Amino acid sequence: MEIKVKTAQVFQVFNLKGRLDLTSSSELKTIVREHLNQGKVNILLNLAQVDFINSSGLGTLISTLKEVRGANGKVALCSLSPYVQEIFEITQLSHIFDIYPGETEALAAFGHHKAAAAN
Repeated sequence: MEIKVKTAQVFQVFNLKGRLDLTSSSELKTIVREHLNQGKVNILLNLAQVDFINSSGLGTLISTLKEVRGANGKVALCSLSPYVQEIFEITQLSHIFDIYPGETEALAAFGHHKAAAAN
């Protein structure tokens, strides 16, 4: 798996490419933990180029969600391929994660939530 990270507004955007499985899960966990340790607690996972995900990958996403929430951060997902979207619907994880059609929508929604919380 290839993981590229960039900063967009208050999010660290993780662009994932390849398979999210047992082999790549530990790499993703390590990189997320490094960002959390630096105080970068808002994570947007762009899954547009994830072509395979299995139970290990799903477990990693759930543990990431739990760890980020524990750090008072937010996790959002965007750009799920039809295959990944179907897995999220079958497992009902689509009810647990904030999922957006694209990066722009996710960042706009977070900005809206932040503004509403400030009022």
